[in-house]
Amino acid sequence: MSMRKEILEVSEIFKALSDPTRLRLIRLLASNMEEKLCVVDLAAKLGVSQPATSQHLKILKNVNILYSKKERPKIYYFLNLVEFRRQKKLVDKLYDFAFTRCSQGGQCEECPFRDDCEDVIIE
Repeated sequence: MSMRKEILEVSEIFKALSDPTRLRLIRLLASNMEEKLCVVDLAAKLGVSQPATSQHLKILKNVNILYSKKERPKIYYFLNLVEFRRQKKLVDKLYDFAFTRCSQGGQCEECPFRDDCEDVIIE
């Protein structure tokens, strides 16, 4: 994946995590991984309306932090731990990148690596 795509992905992750209710929702799911929790359960535990909870779940699903399983008539929500860990590594990588000295002296317009900055990506 190019650096530009990674930056855009992290931007979407940060947007998804930027709401305190969504952070509480993640913590709730992480603290109750052995339980099956549907939107009704989650809304009650959070003290938030079901429609608002559904919107928060949708946003977190869109960035693959959560996944759902349908067991009629309910849909249960779970943390996607594999993806969550991958995203954490990506965020860590971009933090490292942000604090790595540019080999081109910050002259982005003249830099042969400006599209991907491949010379400083930490693998």
